Amino acid sequence: MTASTASRSKLTGVCPPARGAVIAGLVREQPAPVWLVVAEDLKRAESLAEDIAFFHGAAGGETAELTTLVFPESMPDSRDMREAFAASSDRLTVLSRLRATRRAAGGSSHVLVVVSTPAALVQPVPALEEFATRELVLTRGQKQSFQGLLEQLRKLDYDSEAVCEAPGHYAIRGGIIDVYPVTANQPYRLEFFGDEIEEIRLFDPVTQRSGDAVASISLAASPRVKLDPSKTGLADYLSPQSHLVLVEPASLEPEFDLFASEDSGSRPEVVEVPASPAEATSPPGRGGGSILSELLAKCAASFGVSDLDEASALFDGAEKDVTWNTESLAHHRSYPDDALVAQERLQVEEDARRAFLRQVAAWQREGYRVLFVVSKEGEEQRAREILAEDPALKNVPPHFVRGTLNEGFRITFQEGARLAWSERNAGESGRARRPRRAATPAHRDGSPYPPNPADAEAGGLVVVTETEIFGRQRTRRPSLNPRAVAQRAQIDQLLDFSELVEGDFVVHLQHGIALYRGLTKLDTSQGLREVISLEFDDKVTLHVPLTESHLVSRYVGLSKTKPQLGKIGSGRWEKARQAAERATIDLAGELLRLQATREAQPGHAFPPDTTWQKEFEASFAFTETPDQLRAIKETKADLERPRPMDRLICGDVGFGKTEVAIRAAFKAVQGGRQVAVLVPTTVLAQQHLNTFRERMAGYPVAIEMVSRFRSRAEQKTILEATAAGQVDILIGTHRLLQSDVRFQELGLVVIDEEQRFGVKHKEVFKRMRSTVDVLSMSATPIPRTLYLALTGARDMSVIETAPTNRHPIQTIVKTYDEKIVVDAIRHEIRRGGQVFYLHNRVMTIDLVAARLRELLPDLNIGVGHGQMDEDELERAMTDFVAGRYQVLVCTTIIESGLDIPNCNTIIIEGADRFGLSQLYQLRGRVGRFRHQAYAYLLLHRHTRIVEIARQRLSAMRTHNQLGAGFRIAMRDLELRGAGNLLGAEQSGHIVGVGFELYCQLLRQSVARLRGDPHAAAVRASVKLDFVFIGEGAGGGEESRRRYADSYTAVRDAEHDASGAVEVPTIQARLPNSYIGETRLRIDFYRKLALAEDPTQLRQIEADLRDRFGKFGEEVKALLLVTEIRVRAEQKNLVSVETESSRLKCLRNSGRRDDWVQVGNRFPRLTAPKPLLRLREILAFLNNLP
Repeated sequence: MTASTASRSKLTGVCPPARGAVIAGLVREQPAPVWLVVAEDLKRAESLAEDIAFFHGAAGGETAELTTLVFPESMPDSRDMREAFAASSDRLTVLSRLRATRRAAGGSSHVLVVVSTPAALVQPVPALEEFATRELVLTRGQKQSFQGLLEQLRKLDYDSEAVCEAPGHYAIRGGIIDVYPVTANQPYRLEFFGDEIEEIRLFDPVTQRSGDAVASISLAASPRVKLDPSKTGLADYLSPQSHLVLVEPASLEPEFDLFASEDSGSRPEVVEVPASPAEATSPPGRGGGSILSELLAKCAASFGVSDLDEASALFDGAEKDVTWNTESLAHHRSYPDDALVAQERLQVEEDARRAFLRQVAAWQREGYRVLFVVSKEGEEQRAREILAEDPALKNVPPHFVRGTLNEGFRITFQEGARLAWSERNAGESGRARRPRRAATPAHRDGSPYPPNPADAEAGGLVVVTETEIFGRQRTRRPSLNPRAVAQRAQIDQLLDFSELVEGDFVVHLQHGIALYRGLTKLDTSQGLREVISLEFDDKVTLHVPLTESHLVSRYVGLSKTKPQLGKIGSGRWEKARQAAERATIDLAGELLRLQATREAQPGHAFPPDTTWQKEFEASFAFTETPDQLRAIKETKADLERPRPMDRLICGDVGFGKTEVAIRAAFKAVQGGRQVAVLVPTTVLAQQHLNTFRERMAGYPVAIEMVSRFRSRAEQKTILEATAAGQVDILIGTHRLLQSDVRFQELGLVVIDEEQRFGVKHKEVFKRMRSTVDVLSMSATPIPRTLYLALTGARDMSVIETAPTNRHPIQTIVKTYDEKIVVDAIRHEIRRGGQVFYLHNRVMTIDLVAARLRELLPDLNIGVGHGQMDEDELERAMTDFVAGRYQVLVCTTIIESGLDIPNCNTIIIEGADRFGLSQLYQLRGRVGRFRHQAYAYLLLHRHTRIVEIARQRLSAMRTHNQLGAGFRIAMRDLELRGAGNLLGAEQSGHIVGVGFELYCQLLRQSVARLRGDPHAAAVRASVKLDFVFIGEGAGGGEESRRRYADSYTAVRDAEHDASGAVEVPTIQARLPNSYIGETRLRIDFYRKLALAEDPTQLRQIEADLRDRFGKFGEEVKALLLVTEIRVRAEQKNLVSVETESSRLKCLRNSGRRDDWVQVGNRFPRLTAPKPLLRLREILAFLNNLP
């Protein structure tokens, strides 16, 4: 078939919001196995893909199942650009699905919609035959050599890792292979039985726990594998029945030619990430027009969808020319002027909403079908209440569907331009889903909608979104086919040995401060053992077995001076530790006295959650993380108590602290009190004003701001309204602390970025805390705040888990080079993003901006700094947020909390001149979206970097995982020293034992004085003469080496006379053959050492079996010994020992002879085998009172 014989249709009058609905209608009405939809750029392509999937599901009826994928542009291959791998993986995913669709041609009702861009389509793809040879299908029950599969994974260029957490990784453990295919959204666990794949299961990359079983998986080659390019591009993969849709074809035709000319020039593209630019060029004679011609020739039908009837060479003279009558609802919805404040603003907004909804009701009376699209249940409930409040709207039967549209539209049906819409599914309240054939949707009350004979007679369709209902527009964040990735907690209670370098100071709980000398292998008489080597005073080296790794923690001191190393065999460390522990008791008493004073202060107890509160929380656009939910629960519980709240929310940048504050503020307003939100900068105040208003749109909550962005007259009006109680939430900088700011009834103060306020401001906060509820938020808390929170003297909630689909920020530290700057900005602009360029000198900032304009003449570059006129600064920031500038050259004014999801690259000039936590805050301005974010820390060419700056930059590069804020704060403490945090009395004790251990001792002291039952718990010692914990020789050899004298001979004779049953010695350990990676063995040894109850132990056992397969007697023995220790602690025992067949259990009573005895003798053990004897001990402990 050629382009001339393919069917061509021209559809005009389709406004941008209606495109998804119209294309979904085409997909339903004109069956084809594959639809290729081409949009102008990636951002539009992602949104359109979601819209098509949404309308296909929402329309209902008996339709084929639909899969929607985005085919993105590939990126330059660079070690600094991890996103290149992800983009190429997405391209390979599409190719794999298209190939599968070709194989199933005609035999499936499944429809695949691929949405792409000209830039992506002109790039080369692997030849179909070549791609097929590098794709491997694995099926459950298939005969497959274990070693053969590992060899194939290496050929496909997958990376062997200790833990399989990202696409293109695999991990081996015994007879198990974990693999994350580059074309999949989740990793898989393959369990072998000999040379047969016994089981294939999904598993969670975070917990590493297995999930559902699957029948088969396919493994495509990594994007790094070089494959011969196809001569016809993506057309090679399309079946002849495919359909092509060009969105705004008049704009796309020159785009194809432009990108093809770039692609054949110097642009470093790839056949999925190539090694050199030369390999990235199009094959000879292949231009943009050629690619488009190939696609048109391959597809059975092509459609041009546009708003205006513009001239298009492809669709002029098309067989079908259909004009649609559509319009955006933006023309029918008005919004209040920014000059309006408080209740006046609320009234204007309410009137505008009522007028709009009455217009919707009028359309419905004219025969239009009306559909309300909301993203959450809470929004639906609030929308129903709004409709019920107006008598004129009571006759509007609301039909709700869940979706993420952010602009409504109206379609007036006419001949040849109408949507086949099922009334039954359109009325269903719930998420628009992919319909299953023969399904009967039901309404909220459970009754199915009867068929509507008037369906075909409907005059049109009106789709109303939350933008029109509530008067807000949320940033569109497409979430099609997200990949599951590992997200680590920010406070790792266990020391990560991969972060330590040789020579770092550490603390051994029993022997004191030492130098870390690495993980080494020690050749002992019991064989080769892996140990943690620590160097103490007098060059004495202690080799700590992996089983005791929990005794080692990092040392953080008071100053940069080196601490005194512990001396093995002396009592120096024990004295220092005991002295520190005694000192902490006094300090704990003082801290608790202060807290008790606060507890005794009368405060306002807010009522339990109202219906509106529940609706409001249910309307949150994203899924809360577990830590975020816990922080919200704790904060609301504090609000409901009759004493003033003082809580610190510590969470990484972009982890959702603001949502906690918003819910707390909403609860306070519901309780009849006013809220003050304090922020350190004017820009952040404006950001919060927008966020709070957007989040609370649709509720009668008056939110205002006082800052430099408001004139004196405006500030006066707002403050008068606040004093009169007409403003519910007032947001501002330190201006809020001035004497002329009065609240009628202040109930809650929210302090954002607490670490940025000075001592004078903190004194004001201190006075506030005694009378009103105070909620503080910080990503990198200053040391004193960190200290108080760590010790439990102040309430703290930590948000440790990253939001889903968030990538760690890639940090690049390099010497300043204009080429690096230009390349970084170009890369970001090409994917539709924006860039912060930080130059922290106001005197020269305009010169820097002018130089960037010379280097990048086609870009709009703005300037923003604190010395600008208020209106000018506000305009610059507003224009940047609106996307009118691609680059903002700015000072550290952007440091505090600014959230621009489209900005994912920051370039920091002179990065060595910033403090560590300041660098961290600046880096946190990017990476708040699902795209990979980059932070370039550029150093001045001719400036010598001082050692502490080098350490700071090294810490930034090291701590680039999600949630590193707490580690950054601790590292900052380490670099600067903890300082005089607690006064001179305590400083010496911190120097002696280190900050971390000191905090641990203080926490225990606080808990003990509070009467916490767990505070007095003592770790039980387990010494069993038939169990050797760790790596060593077995029992027979040890028996031969045992010392013998007259005493041992008499003792052995007594044991023989008593009928004691000897058992062979067993090793309790995690063998190297079971867990090969040292880091993972340390991790599990530490988990076992810190387990506090049998439930935790069962989970560890399940994780071991799931991740590493079946285990032998050595692992069983280790688990049983750990359970004996846990049970002993629960029964208040300090030690459990065996001496031949005697079981000696010592009670925690303070007496050295308080043994557990049966009658007047020790219990006797009779089991003949080691594991049975361990279970016998466990049974005895379980039966103790």
